[in-house]
Amino acid sequence: MSPVPTAANRPGEFEIIRRYFRPLALDPGALGLGDDAAVMTPPPGRDLVLTTDTMVSGVHFLAEETPGRVACRLLRVNLSDLAAMGARPLGYLLNTAFPDATDEAWIAAFAAGLAEDQSRYTIALLGGDTVATPGPLTLTVTALGLVASGRALRRAGAGAGDDVHVTGTIGDAALGLQVLRGGLTGLLAAERRALSQRFSLPEPRLGVGQALIEAAAGPLATAAADVSDGLVADLGHICDASGLAATIEAARVPLSPAASAAFAADPALLATLLAGGDDYELVLTAAPEARAALAAIAAGTGVPITRIGRMTAGAGVRVVDRAGQAVPLRHAGFEHFRGR
Repeated sequence: MSPVPTAANRPGEFEIIRRYFRPLALDPGALGLGDDAAVMTPPPGRDLVLTTDTMVSGVHFLAEETPGRVACRLLRVNLSDLAAMGARPLGYLLNTAFPDATDEAWIAAFAAGLAEDQSRYTIALLGGDTVATPGPLTLTVTALGLVASGRALRRAGAGAGDDVHVTGTIGDAALGLQVLRGGLTGLLAAERRALSQRFSLPEPRLGVGQALIEAAAGPLATAAADVSDGLVADLGHICDASGLAATIEAARVPLSPAASAAFAADPALLATLLAGGDDYELVLTAAPEARAALAAIAAGTGVPITRIGRMTAGAGVRVVDRAGQAVPLRHAGFEHFRGR
């Protein structure tokens, strides 16, 4: 494994760790990043939940994005996976592959972004690896969480007749990426800022995910996933795992004011809203009897939860308009190696 080289504009591998990453290792299990691995002991009655995501410059974020925002996005997309399982964050591992052009100032700002979100989400660095690469900047986080034994939310478990719900609003991030690439110039400046921020700084719905499984009678949701690849695609994962179909009523899908303005100006954006991805909201299924409890969770967390459809017998996801007619979509969502 190639170490990060010492250069005039960047310290060596171990000095980077000492200056910027060791201060993030606040959990005793990290052992000050001085050993080969961290040591963690899950509390009794808790299952360990693990997830990992890799982000590549120019693929998952724009190369000109600020390092602090890159750090926050990297951590938050992993926390979103924990939220979808109903888990509480425990800690994370960080792997960084820095090109020669990555200077110390970039690394310092990146570490500062991680520190800010560690405080926000009560999580700490446990370890990782720091290497050099001749390719693009590549960053990986592996996040660990805890959930009550046997209560983790799964994609499997939805039942025919269950409602389909989503948190927050859908489609902002896909439109935000267009804004960051110079598109949607007809929107107001405030609307463009709101959309671009939803792409750069997603909000993992940890509070909702935890509330879904902490009801005394057991989990309120029968299945859940986070909306990373696109609403249609991620609901499709639930359908596949549960052996069912789903119908989405397009008019019920919640849009932010900025997304509503964009859609009003160009109705052809509907496919982008439903399949664009990167929202990091939760899509979940629940029995109709859970509607009142879900409304209480929405009120308690301040995160809207909107019913957008239902699960049915069959396979796949069908989107319908107000008249019940099928809405054709060119693609369901993002998939690596195939693109959009």
